Amino acid sequence: MKRNVTALLVSGALMLGATTAQAALPDEATLYKNPQCGCCDEYARHLEALGVEVTIIDDVELGDIKQQAGVPYGMGSCHTIEIGNYWIEGHVPMEALEALFEQQPEVDGIGLAGMPIGTPGMPGPQSEPYHVYTFSDQDAQPFMTL
Repeated sequence: MKRNVTALLVSGALMLGATTAQAALPDEATLYKNPQCGCCDEYARHLEALGVEVTIIDDVELGDIKQQAGVPYGMGSCHTIEIGNYWIEGHVPMEALEALFEQQPEVDGIGLAGMPIGTPGMPGPQSEPYHVYTFSDQDAQPFMTL
């Protein structure tokens, strides 16, 4: 009997941990992109696989969106996402996105400059470390390297 109770408690704790990790991401996001960019659509599919409903907007001036988001000049990418209280710039790996929502730092968002191969939406093997940065008011600071 005692073994059954212990097994139930362990199982419950594992299920709660899995639910908590998944619950860290908001349910909805808006992805702003250029209409011709297909890799942005692939990034949206990665978010959807994690349970995030993504609205894609491809008829806006991306420079205006990036400025509104506070993305530092020269640190941009092909798309900008508004999710929860944060902005995500570019092909940020899901591990960094989940860390952002678990830690909830006081920043405008996180980003990954350029379009590095091997990130969500960019096929191929990772060839170098991904340097994810936080940003606030056009100022970038290191967040994590993957």
